[in-house]
Amino acid sequence: MYTHEAKTRVRYAETDQMGYVYYGNYATYYEIARVEAFRALGFPYKQMEDMGIGMPVLSLNVKYHRPGKYDDLLTIKVTIPEKPRARILFQYEVTNEAGELINTGETELVFIKMDTGRPTRMPEAMEKLLEPHFA
Repeated sequence: MYTHEAKTRVRYAETDQMGYVYYGNYATYYEIARVEAFRALGFPYKQMEDMGIGMPVLSLNVKYHRPGKYDDLLTIKVTIPEKPRARILFQYEVTNEAGELINTGETELVFIKMDTGRPTRMPEAMEKLLEPHFA
């Protein structure tokens, strides 16, 4: 299992009329965590794109536990719970500064060759970096 934490502060533009994080913004927070997790692993997403591999989202599941609010510093914990192959599963826990769980979610993405749009295995370099986390 591979886990990483990223932080982001809720900006005014990300809130609704009630001052709560607009529900659709959690997908963006998940993306922030995924990108930073890959960077921390030593395999930035840009490197994968430069290899001609993309990762479109196949599914997104979200559960809202309590509202995030303007100016909250959020911690997004992302976990890859199982060794990826052609698909990769991410699980998320979003907490506020008080450590309260405000959101959980899951995304499943697939590795594709960007020139053909066809599924492919994850890059070998990424597989080697993830291997110790699933031994």
